[in-house]
Amino acid sequence: MKIDFDKSGGLVPVIVQHAGTLQVLMLGYMNREAFEKTREEGKVTFFSRSKQRLWTKGESSGNYLTVDEILTDCDEDTLLIKAFPHGPTCHTGTTSCFREETAKGFLYNLEKVIEQRITENPEGSYTARLFSRGVNKVAQKVGEEAVELVIEAKDDNLDLFRNEAADLLYHYLILLKTKNLKLEDIETVLKERHK
Repeated sequence: MKIDFDKSGGLVPVIVQHAGTLQVLMLGYMNREAFEKTREEGKVTFFSRSKQRLWTKGESSGNYLTVDEILTDCDEDTLLIKAFPHGPTCHTGTTSCFREETAKGFLYNLEKVIEQRITENPEGSYTARLFSRGVNKVAQKVGEEAVELVIEAKDDNLDLFRNEAADLLYHYLILLKTKNLKLEDIETVLKERHK
């Protein structure tokens, strides 16, 4: 990966994005040393302009940012790091330094939780138990939840409708897992159709 540290006097801006939800978490700066430390340790490390030293995000709070992917922009002078936060990113206690609290993109986090439950099979896990029963049982459950959603759609109770919609999406994600597919695979199909 080529990065032009010289263009901006040795520092490049770094946008950190949640790898699951794609929410923008923060902006920082890296020099070569911070970049190399980030790649080697897998935790986002910046060059602090105020402290004039390397600073690993979370070194005092424990709210580290674990690197999932590092990308450069077209001019190779800005980085985008997709990371998984361990706790709030902002020192104010919010998810994002931009104070954006949103549920958008949560389905990707949920997809990872579902995968983790299936892999680890913790005692009492509904998800792992349903998955172990096979595609037919999972598909049947998706059908049941779809019918329940349709029934609630005919009434005026939005709270019940929202809950049934959530149940359907949850079970749909488990069904995708039984077919070794991810939500992103379905998004790709929709994107192709959109053309």
